[in-house]
Amino acid sequence: MIERYTLPEMGNLWSEEAKFQSWLDVEIAATDANCQLGRVPKEAMAAIRERARFEVPRILEIEAEVRHDVIAFLTNVNEHVGDAGRYIHVGMTSSDVLDTGLALQLKASVALLRQELDQLAAALRTLAAAHKDTVMIGRSHAIHGEPITFGFKVAGWLAETERNRERLERLAQVVAVGQVSGAMGTYANTDPQVEALTCASLGLEPDTASTQVIGRDRHAEYVQTLALVGTSLERFSTEIRNLQRTDVLEVEENFAKGQKGSSAMPHKRNPIRSERISGLARVLRSYTIAALENVALWHERDISHSSVERMMLPDCSCTLHFMLREMTDVVKGLGVYPENMSRNLNLYGGVVFSQRVLLALVECGISREDAYRIVQRHAHEAWNREGGDFRANLSADPEVSARLNAAQLDACFSTELHRAQLDVIWERLGI
Repeated sequence: MIERYTLPEMGNLWSEEAKFQSWLDVEIAATDANCQLGRVPKEAMAAIRERARFEVPRILEIEAEVRHDVIAFLTNVNEHVGDAGRYIHVGMTSSDVLDTGLALQLKASVALLRQELDQLAAALRTLAAAHKDTVMIGRSHAIHGEPITFGFKVAGWLAETERNRERLERLAQVVAVGQVSGAMGTYANTDPQVEALTCASLGLEPDTASTQVIGRDRHAEYVQTLALVGTSLERFSTEIRNLQRTDVLEVEENFAKGQKGSSAMPHKRNPIRSERISGLARVLRSYTIAALENVALWHERDISHSSVERMMLPDCSCTLHFMLREMTDVVKGLGVYPENMSRNLNLYGGVVFSQRVLLALVECGISREDAYRIVQRHAHEAWNREGGDFRANLSADPEVSARLNAAQLDACFSTELHRAQLDVIWERLGI
């Protein structure tokens, strides 16, 4: 199995040099398959292995004349190989080379993305464990709800990241398919054994039923999966941006020494990396339409997909790779401010504990409707005025004090119950 595609950085993987190298690997593997079946002399195969190479500028020079990229590539290779070159590309069509070579790039791209996603998962796991008991307010509709912990919030990000790891694991199988089936995909001028041997040597599986091209539903799934991973990163980054707002300031991106936040306002410390991630997620999603439209090709093949993929696949791959690194760096350097979390949690005398007070009153024999009316009145009185104190309002209400003593009321304002059952989350995630 060829291992060349497991380590390079994403940008190098999608370079012209890498693309033509993948084509050459396919051509050599297919020629070697024919040699194993006795259709290519061993001497010729040895010469091809020794001499086959290419130069990108020369390919582009030839292509400017012939207007066909694969012919230009083969012409350049044969300039080096000589007479043995007549055994190269026998029974094959251009898409055999293009699509199988692309599969090598896609498979390698997924491997790199999985490495970066593993790094993000590790960073999230560390952050979640560190703040397992860091109490903060949970929000729904952007309004204070009930207490949670910051570790619990990050655990949700980790769980989503783990699902994305599973998606990429499956995607690695989806894209790792090749074809050497010739024009229309009927094997009329080649042999399915050649395809099987070629794909095996390249670490691919033969496509189940290709036409003259590999079905573009696979490539659409690639783009959609990358867009989904990017959207997860946007969810995390959007939360960080909201929690960094001046009036919240519960977390903050690392602000490097010498960094400037604004050309006009020296005080600014902006969540620029999280904003960058949010913006790039939109770019990834925009490509899903083009990827889906690429699926419906005419008959057994046209090349309307080709120009799209030359832009879309490198761009999506490099963009998500960058986003994953950015998100990992943000998570590793994230400033967390428990004191601000506590301050926000206890605004207006702890109105966010209203449900505990409601349930306590119901347990003491008050109807739910009457208990709700009492608790809501005191909560809104505290919420709607400066210095409002929900706890003090309750203590001063004879209806409440007649049923709840000071210890019982204290218990309503404890976060113990909100944290007591969270071990089930840590167990599921192995934190």
